[in-house]
Amino acid sequence: MTAPATAALERIRSVLAHTSHPGNIGPAARALRTTGLRRLVLVVPQASPHPQASALAAGAQDLLEHAQVSAQLAPALADCHLVLGATARHRGVGLVELDPRSAAQRALTAAAAGQQVALLFGNEQSGLSNDEIKHCHAAIVIPTDAGYGSLNLAQAVQVVAWELREAWLAQAQAAPVAEARDPPADSAQM
Repeated sequence: MTAPATAALERIRSVLAHTSHPGNIGPAARALRTTGLRRLVLVVPQASPHPQASALAAGAQDLLEHAQVSAQLAPALADCHLVLGATARHRGVGLVELDPRSAAQRALTAAAAGQQVALLFGNEQSGLSNDEIKHCHAAIVIPTDAGYGSLNLAQAVQVVAWELREAWLAQAQAAPVAEARDPPADSAQM
């Protein structure tokens, strides 16, 4: 991929707020790593670093080692122009709700324009609090069964990261290919 396309991914960070179980941090890092995302921020994690997170990262230990750890959410998002919060709960705060594919497009467009973007995920037990969701410009709502909409934190990260990867790949494939200056050699020249 081209440097500008890769630079867009470098402007996107995944922020895990108040994780209560280190067993979810490792798989979330793995999900990010497999999709080309490299920036992980942990806001008030209950346990980090932790051997269980490292064991479950399965090759994504570099993300854990370079993860930014913050004692508060606001500083972790301070330089972000776009914050999208993943939530299963509908709220009365008037946020636009995006499905993961639409959220990925919006995040990638902002990042490609040079903006810093955060994908915000809440803790495993209650998701994003109302105070946390207030930092968001829009909500990411993953369509689930109406009778059971609870995803594991790492699963939610994987869904959103995968959609972002798909959008990034589609954008890279749609980019015009530079025309060669010299025509290719024919068989006789070869």
